[in-house]
Amino acid sequence: MQQFSIHPRELAASLWRNRTLIRVSVRREVLGRYRGSFLGIFWSFFNPLLMLAVYTVVFSGVFKARWNSASTSKTEFALVLFAGLMLFNLFSECVNRAPGLVMSNPNYVKKVVFPLEILPWVSMGGALFHGAISLLVWLIAYCILFGMPHATVLLLPLVVIPFLLLTMGLSWALASLGVYLRDVSQVIGIVTTVLMFLSPIFYPASSLPEAYRTLIYINPLTSAIESVRDVLYWGKLPDLTSLGIYLVIGALSAWLGFAWFQKTRKGFADVL
Repeated sequence: MQQFSIHPRELAASLWRNRTLIRVSVRREVLGRYRGSFLGIFWSFFNPLLMLAVYTVVFSGVFKARWNSASTSKTEFALVLFAGLMLFNLFSECVNRAPGLVMSNPNYVKKVVFPLEILPWVSMGGALFHGAISLLVWLIAYCILFGMPHATVLLLPLVVIPFLLLTMGLSWALASLGVYLRDVSQVIGIVTTVLMFLSPIFYPASSLPEAYRTLIYINPLTSAIESVRDVLYWGKLPDLTSLGIYLVIGALSAWLGFAWFQKTRKGFADVL
């Protein structure tokens, strides 16, 4: 029986070795999502544009919401909220799809020699494409409303990389578990919904009572969401200590998820 390496080096080697296949698969997935629609891939631009417009009208016009009491900006809440929601949507898309990645491709398991470990990378690639479109919409809105963005925007990839590693680790683990436990997809849908409201997306973490603030920082999304807002909207430099710790946690999560996937993939064909 074929042995699959769980060495951390194999994680990077597989990504590099199959880079062309991943690129082609991501392109096919993105185009396939809009195949047959009148506007096609332009829907990926209009969706976040519409959502940002709705957030701006509802929160700044209807609810008169402000991110902090000292703010006088009517659109600040919408942009700050949307910045956090972009990150959560990327996480949600990858994690919610993960349990069905192997289940929805039985031919890759049984009939062809296919590097199954790249399926989460393909899912991540599609999510990153839509995340990039949402970011473009956010930047255009910021330029129109406030002028040139802060230079710290250039640090966005630096603060997002640990988050992506964490998401990939969860995706590999859930892709494997989804084969053996069919209820995983239902549970994950509930968990991600709960996480959305337990993350500082619709409210700042500082608004919580001190006794509960520690709990929200246990949530792995909290640090990433606040770091993205810092570099995008507030123009703050990321805390290098926190970023370093998050990077270690993300890298360890990615390797553990990858190792679990490699260890358990031998039984996929028997279950499917």
